[in-house]
Amino acid sequence: MIETGKINTLRVIRETSVGLYLGDDEHNEVLLPNSHIHEKYKVKDKIEVFIYNDSEDRIIATTKKPIVELNHFVCLRVKAVTEIGAFMDWGLEKDLFVPFNEQKFEMQADKYYVVYVFLDDVSKRIVASTKIDKFISNEDLKLEGGAEVEVLVYEESPLGYSCIINDKHKGLIYHNDVYQDVFIGDEFIAYVKRIREDNLIDLSLQKVGFKNVLSATDTILDYLDAHDGYLDLHDKSSPDEIAEKFSMSKATFKKSIGVLYRHRKVLIKPDGVYLVTSDPEPENEELNEEN
Repeated sequence: MIETGKINTLRVIRETSVGLYLGDDEHNEVLLPNSHIHEKYKVKDKIEVFIYNDSEDRIIATTKKPIVELNHFVCLRVKAVTEIGAFMDWGLEKDLFVPFNEQKFEMQADKYYVVYVFLDDVSKRIVASTKIDKFISNEDLKLEGGAEVEVLVYEESPLGYSCIINDKHKGLIYHNDVYQDVFIGDEFIAYVKRIREDNLIDLSLQKVGFKNVLSATDTILDYLDAHDGYLDLHDKSSPDEIAEKFSMSKATFKKSIGVLYRHRKVLIKPDGVYLVTSDPEPENEELNEEN
């Protein structure tokens, strides 16, 4: 079966004056126009192509690969806005169309938006939507607290950043849990902090619980190794200074330094933290527990 909006591996059936006709094992055919052919192919060769509607709404094949395939979320730039909707750059000659009725808010040229790419039931065209909540659900969750997940940030609110989890669920990173710059369209690994009774998911950019501390100790040791064994943060350093350098809270930083100190890997002095290269000096004092 030839699938529109996806990469297909098809076989060359015949060559014509307008291009190559490609087919699948079920005798379905599609045209690969001459303008999309950049190598020499012969009958029976297999080619990876993307299937989509051209500017005249004909189903055709192209050897170009789009930024995203059907039924996925992605952050794209708007190339133009017209009287019928917005058009986004997704790497093909024909831009990706976002109808006005699929825009959660009015889109603007040259701005980036997270969209879901789908096949419209009525027009049978590949289109996109910024109405993300229509395409994600937390009803059938198979996640647990502490799970590592892939997230895409799609919206900011007074509470925090709404994220798409593993391309199918919704979660939230609260502002007070963020210790680094976050932008719409960012993709990164996050962790399930908590799943509420109503299946709302709280996310964290740091590992949950003591795993977060262990991960942070590695980050601090790597920094010390790269900076001659010295870190200019101490008990009086502000949370902002710590967040700017390590993207972690002051509480996590202090716990991590405490772990490293107890394992005799660092010395704690009034002017900062030093990497231990021999037995630690007895006069070192551990960071106190006050913020």
